[in-house]
Amino acid sequence: MNLRFIDWIWHVRGSLPLAPEQSSDEAFDRLDPLFRETGTSHERTNDTLIFRKKDQAAQDKMSVFDGGVLQVEKGLAGTVLRYRLTSRALLFCFLAPLMFLAFAQFTIAMGKFQKPSTEAAETSKKSKKEDAVKPLNPIDKALGAPAPEKPKKEGSKKDKDDEDKKPSPTPAYVFAAIFAFLYVVGRVLEDRLVKTLFKKKLLGS
Repeated sequence: MNLRFIDWIWHVRGSLPLAPEQSSDEAFDRLDPLFRETGTSHERTNDTLIFRKKDQAAQDKMSVFDGGVLQVEKGLAGTVLRYRLTSRALLFCFLAPLMFLAFAQFTIAMGKFQKPSTEAAETSKKSKKEDAVKPLNPIDKALGAPAPEKPKKEGSKKDKDDEDKKPSPTPAYVFAAIFAFLYVVGRVLEDRLVKTLFKKKLLGS
């Protein structure tokens, strides 16, 4: 399987045109402060810069990324900086909804599995109660003995309590929606933020 078709999930790719007079050394020199943050290591070879991050600080402007490659390429249209960045945070936010949806399906399956046994127990209990109520014999009736009371209905409250105790897939669906939202927002936002950050550094602002 070619990872190229799925690695967009946790990779951010992009390119920026460099000024005509800007060399690769000058471009990397301008970007260098970004790779001198705590927990960041990097190495430069010719027109390529490779960086890695470990235990990066929250104030790091690129803290969401764990590593990446930046390359300066010369083409017919001019010199271009291309970058490919990896993020485990994006991967986690993508996989989390799938995990919670799996939990929801498991909860539904467990509910269906438990339902037949619960219904059988309720049926057995009702039949026992019906058998427990026996009519008065003629002698007791003649003596004026009161008729035995029918068992009180416990179904309404008890059934409600049983329904409340049943596992619900709703929390799993809620968490799945939250992480799906975080992934979509993060994927779009981080792409724009890092592009803007590189652009400002390259322009010297």
